[in-house]
Amino acid sequence: MTLLFQKYTFTKYFSKIAHHSLFKLNVMKTMEKEIQGLGMPWEQAYGYAQAVKNGSTVWIAGQVGHDENGVLSIGTETQMKQAYANIKKLLEGFEMNPDDVTEEVLYVLDIKAAFEARKKLGKEFYNEPMAIASTLIEVKGLVLPGQMIEIKIVAKK
Repeated sequence: MTLLFQKYTFTKYFSKIAHHSLFKLNVMKTMEKEIQGLGMPWEQAYGYAQAVKNGSTVWIAGQVGHDENGVLSIGTETQMKQAYANIKKLLEGFEMNPDDVTEEVLYVLDIKAAFEARKKLGKEFYNEPMAIASTLIEVKGLVLPGQMIEIKIVAKK
């Protein structure tokens, strides 16, 4: 899997004027974002980053159970396992790991199958699964044909 790294620096100027008889105070704040992609064709087509880091927080867009060629795994558990593998690669690109995850949201087509898969795979992926705020949401449909799950992550160093 090819990880694409780009670093953007966004500088925002915020002026704060303190009126005092002798001076005027200007304050500048800099915000820096780093982004990553997995090299999938839909990243450019849709126009988004797979992962964004701002400060010590990383937001990972919904990860799907596809391999480095974009081929989707079959079944809920295998897709979830591959999605977690994709998440791990993105975290590693920011020198983070699953222990840094604070929240996950799983969007699934079959909530019962996903619940069972998450019970098993959550224990494999996270050292302490009870330290993750996890939400499981059953949805009517997902973007790719055959897609069963999508996992969104927030991590903080």
